[in-house]
Amino acid sequence: MLIFRLLSVIALVSLYGCASSPGKPNAENPVEPIKAEEAKEKAKQKEVKTAIDPDVLFMLLTAELAGQRGQYNIALEGYMEAAKRVKDPRFAERAAMIAMYIKDSNRTDEAVSIWLRQDAENPTARKIAALSALRIGDKQAAVEHLDVLFKVDPAGFEKSMLEVAAVLQKDGNVSFFYQVLEALSLRHPNQSMIYYVQSLLAMQLNNKGLAELKIQKALAVQPDWDKALVFQAQIAAFSGDLNKAKTILEYASVKHPNDDKIKKLLAQVLIKNSDYEGAGRVYQAILSTNPKDFDSQFALGLVQLQLDRTDQAEDIFSKLLEQPDWKYQASFYLGKIEEKHENIKKALAWFDKVNDGPLVFESSVSAVSLLAKNKQFADAGSRLTLLQAKFPKQKSRILLMQAELLTQQKKYQEAFNLLTAALTEFPDEKDLLYTRALMAERVGKPEILESDLKKILAKMPDNAQALNALGYTLVSKPNRYAEAEKYLEHALRLAPDEPVIMDSYGWLQYKLGHTAKALDYLQRAYAKQQENEIAAHLAEVLWVLGKRNEARKIFNEAIKDAPEDEYLLEFKQRILSKAE
Repeated sequence: MLIFRLLSVIALVSLYGCASSPGKPNAENPVEPIKAEEAKEKAKQKEVKTAIDPDVLFMLLTAELAGQRGQYNIALEGYMEAAKRVKDPRFAERAAMIAMYIKDSNRTDEAVSIWLRQDAENPTARKIAALSALRIGDKQAAVEHLDVLFKVDPAGFEKSMLEVAAVLQKDGNVSFFYQVLEALSLRHPNQSMIYYVQSLLAMQLNNKGLAELKIQKALAVQPDWDKALVFQAQIAAFSGDLNKAKTILEYASVKHPNDDKIKKLLAQVLIKNSDYEGAGRVYQAILSTNPKDFDSQFALGLVQLQLDRTDQAEDIFSKLLEQPDWKYQASFYLGKIEEKHENIKKALAWFDKVNDGPLVFESSVSAVSLLAKNKQFADAGSRLTLLQAKFPKQKSRILLMQAELLTQQKKYQEAFNLLTAALTEFPDEKDLLYTRALMAERVGKPEILESDLKKILAKMPDNAQALNALGYTLVSKPNRYAEAEKYLEHALRLAPDEPVIMDSYGWLQYKLGHTAKALDYLQRAYAKQQENEIAAHLAEVLWVLGKRNEARKIFNEAIKDAPEDEYLLEFKQRILSKAE
């Protein structure tokens, strides 16, 4: 399935990641001091002093040496004292940056106060002062600092606000920041930027209605503003209204015909809405004006693959092999195409070409799955062993694959033992617990099955998969039907259209004697997913209801594709063989 990703609500930009802030100190890159010679030159330029007092020079030299040695408290004292004695804002700036680095909020505020007295319109100083006021909840001071910042640096105001928001989001002070901007908007009612940032904050607060209201105010001031239109579309998409998001982005793309970012976001919305044809047209329009947009080429290839147009997809991915940044991803999907065509050797060859990029592990996994599907279990197992050394961070997933490989060979006890050992290393790993629960059923350990599933539910009470598995397990115990129904009804509320859950619930209704209700759920489940166990359940209910021809038809269709399926064979032996 194609992945749909909207732009992030607020980019997490570090507030102090600018050139003036100190990086992490090390032997090669200590906190860079202001040299005494530069200070003297700056003092001359500003004509504040014609010379620096020898005591101040000594302080600066001491601060410089201390900074080089990582003695930041001493360096801070030197720059702070120099800032008090010499009217050069650079000393106060340097003191503020060191104080922030060592997380001394009181000294930071003191240094910034001196800095602002000497350079009242400095945007960075105002930003830091505003952040400090926001952190301590001083609304009036925060509004005043932001008001000055807006006036002295209107072009950089948006970036500054996003940086402040990123810091406050970590601190949990986003709501107060929103209130401060509300007060600021009263002073500047015709500034769309303030409403835009408020909309971003409202989304951080998970208040989509308020976010929509504020973005509408921004667009009322500046109707065709591309950023605001894009964010309004994002709000609609996050709210589940993909048609509205589509309409907004189509309008924005007309107003900004040269902005391919808007078109790409439109294509993503169309993909999310399963309109692959529409998304394909958007990508083709982008490529008609920019044929070297390889990102769009790749996306179009995925769309064609989704539409089952493997020839067109193959043509696109084959051309992308010529591009160094795309050849490995293209190789992966060419392997997927060959796998779809059941050309196992060619598919493996493509997967093995992927030795760099984001799909290296997925390619290796696809190769293992393909070998297992072809019952080449030895080769699949050998590859999995190699993967453990190559991808240590994926160990739990590799263990799950090894368990699946053993399961396919009906080595249930080995799989159970493997998972039990894995859980000593990853005791709370949900997928390992769930899979061992399934194996516990196979090896006759119902108590472990139940305990593993309940352990998952203790931490994740709304885990529909675990609820369904536990409920379905209890269907086999007539004295626990009430418990089964409780779990399955909960699962249905969480995922009402999930075929496997519908099947479990339908099977329970059959056991309870509610055959009409059972038939409804099982038919709807089978219509969504022609899975063998569902087919066996549906065939049995139809048989009991006297619809034997329908039951035989479903059984015959299923057994044709899966002649060794245990659920179908069990139905045949228990019911069909007795009728013959």
